[in-house]
Amino acid sequence: MTDDTQKRIGEMVASNDVLLFMKGSPLFPQCGFSSKAVAILNHLGVEFGSVDVLQDQGVRQGIKAYSDWPTIPQLYVKGEFVGGSDIMMEMFDSGELGQLFAEKGLVSAS
Repeated sequence: MTDDTQKRIGEMVASNDVLLFMKGSPLFPQCGFSSKAVAILNHLGVEFGSVDVLQDQGVRQGIKAYSDWPTIPQLYVKGEFVGGSDIMMEMFDSGELGQLFAEKGLVSAS
C-alpha cells in the first residue's frame, strides 16, 4: 500500500466527525454488516460520512492496514477508530455508542 493511500485515508478520517468505511452506500449497503452499521448510526441520529470501499481497491485494502483491522465496515469517530459492525452492535446494545456520540457532542444526550 502506498503512502498516498494512507494519507488519503487519514484526510478522509480527519475531515469527518463520524466516518463509516463500508461496502456500498448508506442508501444501498452492499453487505449485511454494512447495512447493520448504517442502521445503528441512523437509529442514534448521528450525521456521518461514508466511503464505499468497493469503488476504490486502494482504499479497500489500505483501510485494513490503516486501522490494523481486517474487516469492513469500519467506524471512525473524531479521528479515532471505534471498530467494525460487531463492536458497534455490542456498544449500541450496552449504550456505549450513544454515550460516545453524546460525549463528543455529535448527538444530544438521551
